[in-house]
Order: sequence, then C-alpha cells, then structure tokens
Amino acid sequence: MPGAGDRGGVKRKPKNARRTLLRIIKYMAVYKWAVVALVAFAFLSNVGNLMGPRLAGKAIGVVEEGFKRGPGQIDMALVTHYAVLMLVFYVGSTLLSFLVSIGMARVGRRIANHMRRDVFHKIMAMPVSYFDRNQAGDIISRVSYDVDVVTMSLSSDVVQIITSFVTVVGSFIMMVIISPPLVLCMIFTIPVSVWYTRHMSKKTRPLYSRRSAAYGDMNGFAEEMFSGQKTILAYANEDRVTENFSGINMAAAEAYNASDGLGTTMGPTIGMINNFGLSAIGMGGAVLYLLNIVGLEQISSFVLYSRKFSGPINEISNIINEIYSALAAAERVFEFLDEPEEPKDAPDAGVLENCGGQVRVDDVSFGYTENKLILKNVSLEAKPGQTIAIVGPTGAGKTTIINLLMRFYDVNSGSIYVDGTESRRYTLDSLRRSYAMVLQDTWVFNGTIFDNIAYGKENATEEEVVAAAKAAMIHGYIMRLPQGYNTVVSEDGGNISKGQKQLLTIARAMLYNTSMLILDEATSNVDTTTERQVQKAIRGLMRGKTSFVIAHRLSTVQNADRILVVDHGEVVEQGTHDELMAARGFYYRLYASQYE
Repeated sequence: MPGAGDRGGVKRKPKNARRTLLRIIKYMAVYKWAVVALVAFAFLSNVGNLMGPRLAGKAIGVVEEGFKRGPGQIDMALVTHYAVLMLVFYVGSTLLSFLVSIGMARVGRRIANHMRRDVFHKIMAMPVSYFDRNQAGDIISRVSYDVDVVTMSLSSDVVQIITSFVTVVGSFIMMVIISPPLVLCMIFTIPVSVWYTRHMSKKTRPLYSRRSAAYGDMNGFAEEMFSGQKTILAYANEDRVTENFSGINMAAAEAYNASDGLGTTMGPTIGMINNFGLSAIGMGGAVLYLLNIVGLEQISSFVLYSRKFSGPINEISNIINEIYSALAAAERVFEFLDEPEEPKDAPDAGVLENCGGQVRVDDVSFGYTENKLILKNVSLEAKPGQTIAIVGPTGAGKTTIINLLMRFYDVNSGSIYVDGTESRRYTLDSLRRSYAMVLQDTWVFNGTIFDNIAYGKENATEEEVVAAAKAAMIHGYIMRLPQGYNTVVSEDGGNISKGQKQLLTIARAMLYNTSMLILDEATSNVDTTTERQVQKAIRGLMRGKTSFVIAHRLSTVQNADRILVVDHGEVVEQGTHDELMAARGFYYRLYASQYE
C-alpha cells in the first residue's frame, strides 16, 4: 500500500489478476440468481440481435430471385415478412438489453454497498499502528474512488463482455454455416487481433495499478493540506503547497495519461486489423459470386455478420482496459481488507467488569519498530483511586505509555496488569470501556452538541448531559448558542474554538462513568482562567478513579499521588512533588525551567 514515501506515482507490479477476479465474483455470488437471470436475458438479447443479418440476407435473396425471374416478380409480401421479423427481433433484443443494463446497475450498487461496508468494518477493526503508518486520504481513496471503479466495471463491462462473447461466437457460427470459403478470407485477422490484445494487456495492466496508486497519493496529500489549511495560511506557504500539489497532480495525470493513452490505441488498431479482414471478404466474395459459389444473400449476410464479429473484438479490447483498471482498483481494496487486524481476544479472555482500578506496569519495553525501543524496562503501580502523573520532555515516551495501557499497541516484553490480571487476558472491548479519555487532540463529529457529549453513554438523559456540561464549565457557552444543545457542530468542530472542543470532550468523559481515567494534556487549549475552573472540575471527575495524567505544565500535577519522570523511554525518577523537588534531580530542573 502506498504511504507517504510512495508519493509521486511509484510503479507497482501487477498482482494476481485471477485471484482478484475470483474475489470479485464472490461478491457477485451473493446476488447469483439475479446475475444468472440477467446473463440469460443478455444471451437472449444477443441471439435476437444475431437473427437480423440472417433475415436481411433472406430478404435480399428474395429480391435477387425476383430480378432473375424478370420485372415485377419480386415477392414483396415475403420481403415485408422478413422485414417485420427483423423489427420484432431487434425491438425485443433492445428491450432485453435495457432490462439487463438496469439490472446490472442495481446489482453493481448493491455490491458497492457491500464492499464499502466491508471496508468500513475493516477500518473499525484495524490497529492504531496502521493509521499511524498510512495516509488517511489514501484510505479514503480506496473506500470511494477504487470501489466506484470496481462497481462501474461490474455494472457495464460484465454485460458488454457477455454480449460481445455471444455475438462473436454466434456470428462466427453463422458465417461458417453461410459460407466456409468466405470464413477463410478473414480467418487470418483473428489470431492477429488476439495476439495484439494480449500483448497490449500485459503493458496496460501495471499502468492501471500505477494510476490507482498515484490517485491515492494525490488524495492523501489533499486531505493533509485541507486539515492544515490554517497553518498553511499562517505561514504564508500557499505557493509552496500549490507547487508541491502541482508535482503530485502531474504525477497522477501522467499515470492516467500513460494508462489510458496506451489503452485508447487498442481500439483503433483492432479496428484497422478488422478492416483488412473486411477488405478480404469483399475481394473473396466478388470472386466467389462470379464463380456462382455464393449469391448476394450469402454475401450480404456474411458481411453483416463479419461486422458483428469484428465489432465486439474491437469493444473487447477497450473493455479489457477498463477491466484491468477495475482489477487494479480492486487489488487496492483487497490489499486493505487483507491487512492484519487488531489482535483477537484470547479464547479464554474474560470480561473486565466492576473494575477496581488497580494497574501495574511490570518491566515493560516497547518500540514502534523492531529495532528501536521507545520504552525501556518501565515499571509503575497505581492503586485504586490514585492519580499518577507522567511528565518529561517531548518525545520521552509519555503518550506511548497511554497507548500501551489502552492496548492500542501490545508490549514487546513485560506485562501490564489490571486488577491483578494481565491486560491481554481481558477482552479488548471491556478493557477499553474501563477507561475514559481526554486527549490533547480533540475529536468531535458532525452532529449536535448533545450527541457529542453523550457519545460515550448510550441513552444518556438530558439531565445527565447538562450536568456533565456544567461540571466541564461549558454549559453557559452552550446556552448562548442559538439552538443550545441542539446546535450542530460542523465536521471536526470547525465552527467552535479548540478550547470549546476540549471542554466538550471533558464533558463527554465526565458523563462516561468509568473506574479509570486518562488525561493527555487535557487543558492545553484553554486559557489560564478557564484552566483553573476546569482543573477544579477535573478533580471532581478524578475523585475515586485511578487517573493517569500527562502534563507539560507541572503546576497542574503537583497534587498527584505519584509522579513518574520519563526521559528517553526510561523512568528516571518517581515520587510525590515534594519528594522530587527535595531530590533536586531531573524533575526539579524541569520544574525550575518553567518558572525561570
């Protein structure tokens, strides 16, 4: 999967097209009876279409016989009979074709819905590490653009392939029945067309894979820039961002041009090859007519069938390009679906109920990559109701400890115990439900303020939500809004300030009744006056709960029961504020530096 390092349209080797096709067929198998019925209708539609040239030849044959017998000897009733039959077959074929197109479009939409649902369920099951390594825009591209490419191909290309196959086979059979010598006149074009199509397909398939990857890179970059728009404007960096996007956009355009530019040459080339065959039929037919081997009826029908035979071959060459494009897109979707999920719960994993809040970290080491440890032999113990502060310079590993407590990542060595049981012996769901979190990176979603606060508690009452908002010191602000708690927050909270978003998340945590609490710079986005008020509310929230507090402003953790000082992944000091200040070590220097 392309990540940030792939930006610029890296060429990707094509994967197993057959395996990808089989996985797409599995999605279609859910609607197998509808697909079978539509395939049958498509077959009947093409059979009806194939009757037209034969009936046209019959009508011409009647006219030819009439001319031979003399003026006025043409049986117009029989000519009209054949013409009416042609009309009936063509109208019936067209109606069936409409039915097939509409049906396949509906099947395609349902498959798209099924595929997107699978992708979204997969997103919910993915470990945090995956999102740390990959661009959100590239993932979104797989959910939207790539799935659309696949389903559009299913809606149209499948019908066209069936139609073309029936037409080619049926036309060839009819040509053999009409005149085997004329078949020999055009037979040389068939292997040439097949060879050229296979040759070009090998060239275009990797180009379509490259195109899908380039579009994912472009979407990823665009998503990053949209989320950081204010920073870009603040640094007056618009020109550089535009220049960078131009390069990525050019790479995507070049990938598109390389794939579709080469692909579009296939149709005209196959058409030229087929025209050579038509010329040969004309010349051979003229010779055979002069030798009285074939008549106008056979020649006219044969020419019409030859056009029906060569037309689909031309279309198939174009359809193959679209199918390879769809296969390249499907590969990206299936690559994501095949990514490893979060570790499954152990077969005998228990549910963490009535959590007491006792946590022990025993000699834990961890690294995000195999050869680089972030935490080294970290140990700590939190008794029920205690507040554990984790402090240290940026990059020391504070947030990593929180990630391990929540099992967003699993330890490389050592163990973490909750209420005396190793955390991996609990189900993930029950372990995480035992924590409430307020993070520095606040998250609110597109919905009402009421819904955002009540997010963690199903069926929360209005009284409970209001009480939580009051405790978080945001009730007054909410009531000043035009619609109060029914005010809709825009996506990512763009219509409220960062401080207000943080207060909303604090209110959400206050409503979520758990035995353990994690606060990661929970007051970093509020002013000093509001911080004092929120700290008072947070102390109420923390009462009786085991709390883990990450803070850069050491003044906010002076009352913690225990302070862990982390530096370069190791706990270098621990104790109360007074004990650490008296030791005049790392914590003392860190504290003093904030008040110099």
